[in-house]
Amino acid sequence: MGGYVKTAVLLAALTALFGTVGFAIAGQQGMILALLFAGGMNLFAWWNSDRVVLRMQNAQPISPQDAPRLYEMTAQLAQRAGLPMPALYLIHEDQPNAFATGRNPANAAVAVNTGLLNLMREEEVAGVIAHELAHIKNRDTLIMTVTATVAGAISMLANIGFLFGGAQRERNGSPFGPIGMILMLILAPLAAAVVQMAISRSREYEADRVGAEITGNPLALASGLQRLEGYAHQIQNYGAEANPAAAHMFIINPLSGARMDNLFSTHPSTANRVAALQALAARMGQGGGWATPATTGGGPWSTGRRNPWG
Repeated sequence: MGGYVKTAVLLAALTALFGTVGFAIAGQQGMILALLFAGGMNLFAWWNSDRVVLRMQNAQPISPQDAPRLYEMTAQLAQRAGLPMPALYLIHEDQPNAFATGRNPANAAVAVNTGLLNLMREEEVAGVIAHELAHIKNRDTLIMTVTATVAGAISMLANIGFLFGGAQRERNGSPFGPIGMILMLILAPLAAAVVQMAISRSREYEADRVGAEITGNPLALASGLQRLEGYAHQIQNYGAEANPAAAHMFIINPLSGARMDNLFSTHPSTANRVAALQALAARMGQGGGWATPATTGGGPWSTGRRNPWG
């Protein structure tokens, strides 16, 4: 419950910041118009976000005939999670990674990189898929779309207010003078980015927990996260590098950098996530006998075939 409360508080802070920028531009009327504008943007993003993100990453739909084992695993995990079967997509990238998108569980998709299927053990792939199903179950895909849209709109409004808001401020008696507008231009987008990243990190911890409960195997997900991070340091994800705005959606940051669990990271540190999963495994009575896996080298599903799940 704590994660949900934190997310609600952060979303409220983001909304309040958006209203403040609108007020700075044109007083109370500007605040109302800004919030209405944000609502329109969110409606568009809510309806089209999945198609936009999948197109950005060059994801291709795959059928049960293309990857029957992956389909069967996903269907079983979705059933355990109480979810409808999501659409599956394949991204031709050697870096192992995955993400989920969609406005609700009935219109959800899970996209996996070819590297995930070629380099990861089956129980680790199950943990990754369960993590993405947890995002769908928790409706995180919608939350992250809203936060990304509002954060982007705040930056745009701050620039508009700085360039064109002088006359409106004089007429409406806004307390923001020239110095205040310069500070808003700098600080409002920065504050929005910090809030957006904090929401993203909070939802990752929750998805790890729920995903581990779906599989009943927290240590497999912990192992998978470590191996995913190891490969992310070695193999470049060209699609993600070309479209970094969607980096926060992947289970592990696909970009170079962002190694630390700080205000400016879209993902928690993998070490912190692993520690949380180990603690969960201990509570579930699964704490013994697990060793930290190597971060290179594939499991039994890394046979050299391009898709051993077919």
